[in-house]
Amino acid sequence: MAVHEHKAKTVSARCMIITISDTRTEASDKSGKLMQEFLEQEGHQVIAKEIIPDEIDDIKEQIEIGCKDPEIDVILTNGGTGIAPRDVTVETVQSILEKEIPGFGEIFRMLSYQEDIGSAAILSRAIAGVRESTAIFSTPGSSGAVRLAMNKLILPELSHVVREIKKL
Repeated sequence: MAVHEHKAKTVSARCMIITISDTRTEASDKSGKLMQEFLEQEGHQVIAKEIIPDEIDDIKEQIEIGCKDPEIDVILTNGGTGIAPRDVTVETVQSILEKEIPGFGEIFRMLSYQEDIGSAAILSRAIAGVRESTAIFSTPGSSGAVRLAMNKLILPELSHVVREIKKL
């Protein structure tokens, strides 16, 4: 079966969006809103949306809630991926994944490098993987990073990822 045939079957993913930030509010959460817009434009559903502080326990708790909810197929986080001491998203997500998808972060950095970010792309941390048949994608919190990840990586593969982990 050709790759395009394998990916052709569209599945509407049921998603949870988690914005990880010490400063964002519902009014200022541009990246969470952008994720929701992109998902809904592609026919996916946003089941839950949260804004939480950049704290290991809060991140773990929200991801666990999403993974245990049979109505959620995919968790998308934005924020907390930098290299500052308060940025703990990548380490927290990595510690709870059962299977990592290393190509996500690798290609995200390559695309970031190519899109005028240049060598600063080495600071871009992103991670994806699977836990309890739930896909998890973690992106930086800037709207540019979210737009890049959603358009070039997440949306083109979302149905495919959900079918694989759910075996639909």
